[in-house]
Amino acid sequence: MKVSRWIVLAAVGVLAISLTATGALGSGRAHKAQQGKIKVALVSDIGKFNDKSFNQLQLEGLKRAKTLLGINILPLQSNSVSDYLPNFNTAVRQGSNLVIAAGFLLADNMETMATQFPKTKFAITDYCALGPKCLTGSVLKAKHSNVMGLDYAANQSGCLVGVLAALMAKKAGGTTIGAVGGLTIPPVTIWIAGYKYCAQKAVPGTKVLVDYSQSFTEPDKCKTVAENQIAQGAKVLFQVAGGCGLGTLKAADDAGLWGIGVDKDQYNDAKRVLTSGVKRVDLGIIKIAQAVKLGKFKANTDLVFTLKNGGMSVGRINPAVPKAYIKIMNAYKARIIAGKLKVPTTLS
Repeated sequence: MKVSRWIVLAAVGVLAISLTATGALGSGRAHKAQQGKIKVALVSDIGKFNDKSFNQLQLEGLKRAKTLLGINILPLQSNSVSDYLPNFNTAVRQGSNLVIAAGFLLADNMETMATQFPKTKFAITDYCALGPKCLTGSVLKAKHSNVMGLDYAANQSGCLVGVLAALMAKKAGGTTIGAVGGLTIPPVTIWIAGYKYCAQKAVPGTKVLVDYSQSFTEPDKCKTVAENQIAQGAKVLFQVAGGCGLGTLKAADDAGLWGIGVDKDQYNDAKRVLTSGVKRVDLGIIKIAQAVKLGKFKANTDLVFTLKNGGMSVGRINPAVPKAYIKIMNAYKARIIAGKLKVPTTLS
């Protein structure tokens, strides 16, 4: 999602407050700021930095962190799972002060490296260092003196796009919507859990088709899954599969239906994008980098991103969506922020 410079500056400016709210600083005195220019490395998952989604948005955050914080950066792309360990080794060998693992699939290798290199700080997107309140449901196997988690309430944004999906399907004369996931892992299913729950709450009787391509990189696989859902009557399709999910959006285009993007605002990545469930992983990169720069990195804690603190949102909404539907969606958002609506994090 393209974010104006002043918004990012504002977000970075309130970092100390938001970090305290999410448990990253605790009640102790502030640590001494990191001396000199720090280096932050980002190791992508197999979706690669050109996925127009999850990995790309983190890379954008890393680049903005360089400009805003005056840090050195080291982006390392993983083209396959066999690249994870070599990339972590490169990051450490080149003197990175902080090494960020871009997602769930890198957890085991990151924990291995964190144990081997206790003087290097690590962070991981879509994983928690501390349980049991982890939203994604993925907690590291052990405690580490040098690891923080980046936890995202994707169920909340999933809820909002689910409301619009159900309402738009009803408007089109249908009662069925679909969700095309990539791998069957918690950071994917948490999106779909919120999507399904709120779609059926907004329009009782809505049928939600849920299928997985088992890929984050192959659009043809997602397109095939999406076409099968369309054949079953789906009027709106939510892609939760990174680069693979572009095939879902293409299938929606071809059928004259609505597609919903994920992670990054994907409004311009297809012709018929209804909206996108946005996960501000770019902001997560900026915040964890500044925590290290300010000496406020606290191991075995998590930065938590929600609708309330701006870490989750929805992207641009298509003008075809009636204003009354947006008002309904915003009512759900207000209830979530107020704690009056608890959206599940797992599929029932």
